[in-house]
Amino acid sequence: MRTLRRALRQRSAQIAVAVIGLIAVLAVFGGQLAPHDPLAQDPNAVLGGPGGAHWLGTDYLGRDVLSRLIAGTGRSVVGALEAVGLGLLLGVVPGLASLWLGRVYEWISLRVVDALMTLPYVVFAVAVTGVLGNSLTPAMFAIGVLLAPRFFRIARAAALGLTRAQYVEAAELFGGSRRWILRTHIWGKVLPTIAVTAAQALAAALLIVSSLAFLGLGVEPPAPTWGELLSSDLQYLAQQPWAPLFPGLVIMITAGALNTLADAIRDGDPSAISTPFVPTDQSTSASASETKEQADDLVPAL
Repeated sequence: MRTLRRALRQRSAQIAVAVIGLIAVLAVFGGQLAPHDPLAQDPNAVLGGPGGAHWLGTDYLGRDVLSRLIAGTGRSVVGALEAVGLGLLLGVVPGLASLWLGRVYEWISLRVVDALMTLPYVVFAVAVTGVLGNSLTPAMFAIGVLLAPRFFRIARAAALGLTRAQYVEAAELFGGSRRWILRTHIWGKVLPTIAVTAAQALAAALLIVSSLAFLGLGVEPPAPTWGELLSSDLQYLAQQPWAPLFPGLVIMITAGALNTLADAIRDGDPSAISTPFVPTDQSTSASASETKEQADDLVPAL
């Protein structure tokens, strides 16, 4: 909480929170706030320009673009939240556990993470939706599974140095349980780094959800999403060259607000690992390489 309070003192963080709050309101109440029925078609208003009746114009079926943009917020945001939530669950918990459950578990978990990190997001999502059906939940399950290795690496790297701290060793000598040590001495110091990574992952997941919807995956027409709005009028750019501008701006502003908030949280806590969502920072890479080399020592034993 102290880290969050320090982060919110920054002007950029306040603007980012305001934008995220507005998107959250649209995600929850978008159906009620939309000025028109997002699915209603009007043959007399096909490819209409922005005006008083339709502020952002209409699409090739005469549907109100603003209403579809507002109504599509919920599906886009929920999809990103599902993917990141699953990634957190599958990544953070095993990542912290790999430091406490012995070197055999450590070696196995690192090998699984390395294997998952080689899979491309879109191809894996296409394969999963092909097997489980073209709906939002299977697509986000696939994305969440592929987000998990990043959370695993980040959580593990953030906690690695803490497990060797003197106060942690002292707590172990005095009989503190692993659960108590993790909750008291480790979790509070790892949480800012996980929060930064989660905010960055939400921005990345939002782009991935929009990309899949652009390709027609995850949500079936005529349900509106930001990605579907980007692709729906591509054949009519000669008549409406501004059509992709509105959903593109919403995606860009939302992702930018999430990344700005992540930067503010990182700046508010010096202990947070400064790394992008895909870890390339030297400290993170060094920690991951070190643990990988340690785990590789088990190969002959296995």
